[in-house]
Amino acid sequence: MSLADSTAAEQPVRGRPRSEAVERAIIEGVMKLLEEGVSLAEISIERIARTAGVGKAAIYRRWSGKEELFVDVLRTTEPEDLELPGTSMRDDLIVLLESLRRRGLVNRSSAILHNVQAQMKSSPKIWAAYNNTVIAPRRRVGIEVLRRGQRNGELRLDVDVDLVNDLFVGPMLVRAVLRPDADLPEDLPERIVDTLLAGLRPVSSPVP
Repeated sequence: MSLADSTAAEQPVRGRPRSEAVERAIIEGVMKLLEEGVSLAEISIERIARTAGVGKAAIYRRWSGKEELFVDVLRTTEPEDLELPGTSMRDDLIVLLESLRRRGLVNRSSAILHNVQAQMKSSPKIWAAYNNTVIAPRRRVGIEVLRRGQRNGELRLDVDVDLVNDLFVGPMLVRAVLRPDADLPEDLPERIVDTLLAGLRPVSSPVP
C-alpha cells in the first residue's frame, strides 16, 4: 500500500473529467510565475489564466481557488510516495522516513520550492489547505503503522502513538528543514528508526 493509496480517500471528487493538457498548462503557468519571482500573494486566478493561456473557468472547474491549486502545484514537484512493504512496523517506518528524506533533498535543491514553503506559512488559508490535504493524511498513515505495531507486539502498549510518531518524524524534519547544512545520508531513516525502537519495543520483542 502506497501513501498515495492511503490518502486517496481524503481527496475531493471532481464533477467532470480533467483534461491533462489543460491541467498541465495551468500548473506550469503557476511554476513560471514563481520562477519569475512573483509571490504567492500576488498570484491571482486571472494572472494564472493569462500565463497558462486558458480561461478562468478552466481553473475553477478543477480547483475551488488558488489555495487548492497551490497545493497541487507543490505535489507535482514532490517525489512520488513510496510503497509501504507491510512486512513489519520497522520496515514501514523506514519507508515513511525515506519519503521525508527525499522531499528534504528536493526542497534543498529548489530555491523556488524553499521560497514557496516559507511564503505558504505566512498565509493561513494556503497553509491550512496544505496541512489538511498533504500533512494530516500522511500523519494518519504513520500513526496507523504504529498502532498496527502495537497490535502485532512490535511496539509497547503503554506509549502514546501520537507522541511516538512525532519522535520518529522529528529528527528527519530537523535535518531536512531546520538544519539545511546537515547531511541526509541514505541510511538516516534506518538509523533513526532503530535508535528509537531500541527503547520502544516490548522487552520480549526480538531485534531484527
